[in-house]
Amino acid sequence: MSDMQTGPGLRDRLQACVLQFRGLEGHPGLWPAAPRAACRAAAVLLVVACGWWWIWTAQWDTLTAGAAEEEKQKIAFRTKLAQVRSLNDLRHQKQLVEQQVIKLERQLPNKAEMDALLSDINQAGIARGLQFELFKPGQVQLHDYFAELPVDIKLVGNFHALAGFTSDLAQLPRIVTLDKINISSARDGVQNFEAVVRTFRYLDKDEVALKKKQIAEKQAADKQRERK
Repeated sequence: MSDMQTGPGLRDRLQACVLQFRGLEGHPGLWPAAPRAACRAAAVLLVVACGWWWIWTAQWDTLTAGAAEEEKQKIAFRTKLAQVRSLNDLRHQKQLVEQQVIKLERQLPNKAEMDALLSDINQAGIARGLQFELFKPGQVQLHDYFAELPVDIKLVGNFHALAGFTSDLAQLPRIVTLDKINISSARDGVQNFEAVVRTFRYLDKDEVALKKKQIAEKQAADKQRERK
């Protein structure tokens, strides 16, 4: 009985509320309660929508960009922190590299010291009892950071003396290599030993300037060919 009375009462109130929206005229402040409440709610929703569109959207984009920049800075910070932590290792590696460079530099003579190096090679053969039939320096070959001087040699002697000669060259304080080795037997157990001894030295100032000029000319020629 109570439910049946509640149902029609609710319908009546809804119908009365709907009737308030009919024939609305004049200022909204003079409207019935239901239309005024609906108007206020619509105004609030309109203000919220406009605020979202004109203000909060731009602020959201700024916030998103700020978050991305923050993450970028965090990554950069972690990278820098890792570099700082490994700074001691890098310094130690730098010292090792510098020591290695100094060691290699000591093995390269300058232009004025090349005659002494060639004399040491010659004396190494003579000290082993070998006979030089040929000792002919070739054309200097310029590389980016050093110069190479090949020397054609031809020696005659027994096998043990030749082996000792090659060992002596390897123990020289300068960098000396052997290339194009050819050993042939001669009479009475004597061996003929032919090879190219390659020696290396620093470039002097004139040679450095010449090398830079050659590189520049080559680059210019390459660009000209590409244009054609």
